[in-house]
Amino acid sequence: MSRKRSMIIGTAALAGTAVLSLSLSACGKADMTKQSSPFAAAKGSKSVTLSTQTWVGAQSNVAVAKYLLEKKLGYHVDTVQVDEIPAWDALSQGRVDAILEDWGHPEQEQRYVKDKKTITAGGGNGVTGHIGWYVPKYWADKHPEVKSWKNLNKFADQLKTSESGNKGQLMDGSPSYVTNDKALVKNLKLNYEVVFAGSEAAQITQIQQFAKEKKPFLTYWYEPQWLFNQVPMVEVKLPKYTDACAEKGTKDPESIDCAYPTTPLQKFFNTEFAKKGGSASAFLKNFKWTKDDQNEVSESIASGGLSADEAAKRWVEKHPEVWKKWLPKK
Repeated sequence: MSRKRSMIIGTAALAGTAVLSLSLSACGKADMTKQSSPFAAAKGSKSVTLSTQTWVGAQSNVAVAKYLLEKKLGYHVDTVQVDEIPAWDALSQGRVDAILEDWGHPEQEQRYVKDKKTITAGGGNGVTGHIGWYVPKYWADKHPEVKSWKNLNKFADQLKTSESGNKGQLMDGSPSYVTNDKALVKNLKLNYEVVFAGSEAAQITQIQQFAKEKKPFLTYWYEPQWLFNQVPMVEVKLPKYTDACAEKGTKDPESIDCAYPTTPLQKFFNTEFAKKGGSASAFLKNFKWTKDDQNEVSESIASGGLSADEAAKRWVEKHPEVWKKWLPKK
């Protein structure tokens, strides 16, 4: 989950040649690169296929939308786990009907929304995303100067690990995330090595272990994220993000030398679904909640031991004043 997740300048994108796996609750997984969903674009059927990503925040959106579509509107909902960029291809082709959390993919928007018009913008989901570098608050309180990138080299020795060798460790999540971190380390002349934990879950485990032992760490991280509730972290100030830096980075990703942007997270729909998706389309257009709402569901899934359906049910029961506004008017 890193997010720009897809633009080099943006958040961590789950990029690369990802396998599109069709997740059917009772039927196992099917390879979406070889077959389309048996439910997507099934004319006349009350069914919806939602794209979901590997980070828990995106899964929370889908869990709550799925629960309400099924329990309140009578739809069958299928979920498909797709990396960020391939998800746009699947959406354009009608293999999925909706993406509920996108961190910014200007090339895909130009191709599919503006040029081909096979995808329709669905508006914001109410959450603003931001990626950055973070240190634990308990360490920053003792060493406030660590909150600026200009001072990071002074702390490199304290952040060495067996994986980073003679350099300080900057911990990232999955190698599939498209991040700016290696370019930033190089261009800002920082004595650090980017070390991948392997996944969001593995990164969380490492952060929790560091925090338990009150050890210092520097990590690529993002908001919204429920872990902030358990491990308070402070952002390290990087050089200010500018449009000029973003444009330069789009042309040459290795030239990035500024902070990540703040990104209002967006929804996108297959155009046919947007026009003819009935109550499901209207409901998803209305779907909009807050960072706190998303984090509540995410923490229930990732830390509370609940399944996605159980976490969604709990949230729905507690917050009718939020979701009732999403239901289409009869």
